[in-house]
Amino acid sequence: MLKTIQKIRDALEQQRPVAYCRLVETRGSTPQKAGAMMLVYENGDQEGTLGGGCVEAEVKRNALRVLKNNQEEVTTFRLDHDYGWDDGLICGGRMTILVEPLCGDRHSDYFRQLVELAESGKGFTEAIVFEEGKSGLPAPSSFLFDSENQPLAAIHANPQDAGGEIRELLEPIVSRPRPYAERGMAFLPMVPRCRLVIVGGGHIGKAVAELAADLNFEVWVTDDRESYVSEVRFPHAERLIAGPCQQVLEDLEITSHTYCLIVTRGHNHDQEALYRLVNRGARYVGMIGSRRKIRQIFEDLIDEGIPAEVLDDVYAPVGLDIGSQTVAEIAVSIAAELIAHRNCGGQVPGRPVRTTVDL
Repeated sequence: MLKTIQKIRDALEQQRPVAYCRLVETRGSTPQKAGAMMLVYENGDQEGTLGGGCVEAEVKRNALRVLKNNQEEVTTFRLDHDYGWDDGLICGGRMTILVEPLCGDRHSDYFRQLVELAESGKGFTEAIVFEEGKSGLPAPSSFLFDSENQPLAAIHANPQDAGGEIRELLEPIVSRPRPYAERGMAFLPMVPRCRLVIVGGGHIGKAVAELAADLNFEVWVTDDRESYVSEVRFPHAERLIAGPCQQVLEDLEITSHTYCLIVTRGHNHDQEALYRLVNRGARYVGMIGSRRKIRQIFEDLIDEGIPAEVLDDVYAPVGLDIGSQTVAEIAVSIAAELIAHRNCGGQVPGRPVRTTVDL
């Protein structure tokens, strides 16, 4: 999603007309859910997807017409024989899509602020009015709110019109809400980006970092070996730190939005990293290794004064049990756990029992 939004910035800078297509509401079974987005250019090129198939092809045709007429449009598609037959999507679902043209300086302030918010990682919410009768507001119109739910900009409306009717329906962005619709308005949150600190730049750390960058994590990697934290090795990491584990982790900023993954090259390094990270207020701490190794590390840390109940919150061994054998499979199992923990309020469905120590 972030990459698609960044393409909006490129289009604005290049003064290249583009249609911004947002899936604002779905009912029933659909190939994509609310919040999906797609950009369509005058030459028919696209960025992002609304699920493919007949609906996406029709939206592209509509988008080209919208660009030509410079006039926004809201369209509802039913996945029946008209829009599902070729794809096997005859499931009765419904998709409502807003297509907004970006031509010249049209609404440029709104979209520049949207891009800045997305790149900051702080989170924001778009409130889109798609049914005037239910909302009492002009449709279609869009409102942009920051992470504190303060109105910043609007399309086809005044930002100050985002009064009680909209504000009372806004969910706190820190609760990481999913897209939802109420009273003819769609609320499309982009939740704050979480930081993933990967301790260990070896094969597993490298593979997880590649996946995590595409999953909208802000990736930091640290290793005591400088050659293992190069830009060539981690081209998508936002920060690379070389240095002794105890020194680097002691000084590292850890917040309630920080995920920590320990995948170093050995038992002693894992233990040192866990000792430095286990009680720092991170949202998640996970460590790779066999249950025997993990139990031994836990016992040693308890001897060093770390409370056993704190270690109970460590995800170890890390990753969902999908029978992983290769590096790529292990990385997928870890990435899946990170996604579930982030998106499901700290719950990880299918998570194996964590290793504990009997006192």
